[in-house]
Amino acid sequence: MGIYRVFAGSDGESHMEELRLEEHPELGALTNINEVRVQQFDGTRNRDFNPLPERRLIIHLSGEVEIGTSDGSRHVFRAGDIRLMEDVTGRGHAHVDRSPSSAVYVILKDEDGGESRARAHAVLGMRQLTERVLSR
Repeated sequence: MGIYRVFAGSDGESHMEELRLEEHPELGALTNINEVRVQQFDGTRNRDFNPLPERRLIIHLSGEVEIGTSDGSRHVFRAGDIRLMEDVTGRGHAHVDRSPSSAVYVILKDEDGGESRARAHAVLGMRQLTERVLSR
């Protein structure tokens, strides 16, 4: 299980980085939720590069999804992986379903504009939720 962030850099390109909880002591409770939904997909999505309309935290429950960033990085996400999607500007990311999948989508809001605080809250809270869901 991994936690990854997809974001737009100052160069306008999208980038991906792995987040490690032990390196982020500021992580706290999930407090900036706008909407939560569980979605299932039939495995046919194939989207070219595009930015998202809002920040999202995606918790993969089943299946495989490949995300590519415009800097050339690619990663396959599986059950237990978490994606913090912050590429709301720039070229965005590409998305290819490798199989039917399901995921929890948490649409985030930034009431105070605090991107790092919102990211920290989302990552820790959703990791705890994922561990509970996968242990069932």
